[in-house]
Amino acid sequence: MNYHSRKLLKLNLAPWRMATVGGLLLTGLVLVAGRALYLQGLNTDYLQGKGDAVATRTLPLPAHRGQVSDRHGQLLAISTPVESLWARPAELRLTVDQHAHLARVLGLPAPALAEKLTRKTRGEFSVQRPVTPEQAVKIAAMGVPGLHLRREFRRYYPAGEVAAHVVGFTNVDDLGQEGVERAYQDWLAGRAGERQILRDRRGNTIRDLAPIKTAQMGGNLALALDLKIQYLAHRELAAAIATHKAKGGSVVVLDAKTGEILALANQPIFNPNNRRNYQPGPMRNRAVIDTFEPGSTIKPFVAAAVLERGLFHPDSVIDTPQTWRVGTKLVRDEHPRPHMTVTEIIQKSSNVGAAKMAMMLTPQQYWAVLHRAGFGQLPGSGFPGETAGRLRDAGTWKPVEHATMAYGYGLSVSLLQLTRAYMAFANDGEVMPLSFLKREPQETVGERVFSAEVAREVRAMMETVTQEGGTGTRTRVPGYRVAGKTGTAHKIVDGRYAPDRYLSSFVGMAPASNPRLIVGVAIDEPSGGVYYGGSVAGPVFAQVMAASLRQLALPPDAPETATRMTQSTPVAVRAGGGA
Repeated sequence: MNYHSRKLLKLNLAPWRMATVGGLLLTGLVLVAGRALYLQGLNTDYLQGKGDAVATRTLPLPAHRGQVSDRHGQLLAISTPVESLWARPAELRLTVDQHAHLARVLGLPAPALAEKLTRKTRGEFSVQRPVTPEQAVKIAAMGVPGLHLRREFRRYYPAGEVAAHVVGFTNVDDLGQEGVERAYQDWLAGRAGERQILRDRRGNTIRDLAPIKTAQMGGNLALALDLKIQYLAHRELAAAIATHKAKGGSVVVLDAKTGEILALANQPIFNPNNRRNYQPGPMRNRAVIDTFEPGSTIKPFVAAAVLERGLFHPDSVIDTPQTWRVGTKLVRDEHPRPHMTVTEIIQKSSNVGAAKMAMMLTPQQYWAVLHRAGFGQLPGSGFPGETAGRLRDAGTWKPVEHATMAYGYGLSVSLLQLTRAYMAFANDGEVMPLSFLKREPQETVGERVFSAEVAREVRAMMETVTQEGGTGTRTRVPGYRVAGKTGTAHKIVDGRYAPDRYLSSFVGMAPASNPRLIVGVAIDEPSGGVYYGGSVAGPVFAQVMAASLRQLALPPDAPETATRMTQSTPVAVRAGGGA
């Protein structure tokens, strides 16, 4: 094809090419216009959603946790608003200078902060919870993309360590971990809400949008605890632990008429407002969780069992030699008397007398009495970790175990459980359900354990324990009649009873004519040569009971001269004998 022919062909094709290009352009414009019409006119939610995903964030709206107070309205746990620092990894941009400045503001070494900020995680994560108001102002002034402050609530405990074992504490996420904070988590926590915020391209909050879901405040909680009595128990227990160089101890104060727990104190202690360096030992609620062999504090239940069946009367005389053999076991009284009445067996805390009475019952009969009193069962306080103790089935008892359980060896109890059982003697045979919450007397229905007559007879026996010749003379309270029982038991160490480690206890009630209060005291491993329950736990009982009776303004039921405090040394009885 020559030159003129090719030129002519190009001239003929030019209009066709122009028409093709124009058609393509027109088609593209139609497609773009159609897509724009579809998105902006027919499917606007798509673009709106994409824009909102960049500009808005949904954040949790924390609920205000309910308050906890004592029975008189004294605050024990409150929530205060605080700021916490959070990071969004996808948006986080920190210069070297900003990183160094942030580390100084937070009081962290630069490497530690770097480790926090470079963690592998999806979504947001906390950098520091909480931060102080001063730190929050400085962090906000930095305006760093990917870092933001979030409003939260932090728990504060006005009573501190005094009520720590009852109230418990929450963790950094405001979830109850111990005590009533954990037991009533659902009631106290409320319901979290949600809110939306609008942010600019740097991640700074422009404004708050309307809440998606409003947070619901948690419910308030009024405890049965009396903070003044709680403080008394805390103070006297701490003094006794220091005096006797003991390993630990507990005090429980109950209202015999309602079953309310007016005080519960433990040693060692912890401060719930100081969340650093927590150790599990001091946080353990010994009165509820720890168990021990009750020693002679179990003897009133033996007496009640034989009286209930008509086997003996309070003035029935029993032969009580110094030793009495049961199988391979030699039961011994350190300071024996040839004969004792049932009342004197309780007053003098005779192991031989208690064992002889128990052996008049079948194992099943004795077990049934202990079971009705609540041993081997959860005390029903609802407290986290409460224990049922140990009461083996009667069918497994050997004769020697039948005898030793008469003076408190071979079974185990918690102090709360033991103190609750004494309600049967304080409340004319009925045991009321326990409650950490404030309640009215008409709200409770008791469970009968003994007849009213037997309960009063055993209470009269326990009153002789606190009088001259008894093992608990240091438990007296001026102006009031007191009834109770001492206990001293060897502790088991490495599977054997240690000859020099004891658990000293006393459980008693006042006014004995019509008991309103029951106080249980247990001191773990007192040292210094003094370890009998009457000498170690008895004075703590006396001080706590005296102050509590005054606090409740209960009228005296005995002349001052008849209840003069005494410092005389109690009668020495072999451990387990309860002096």
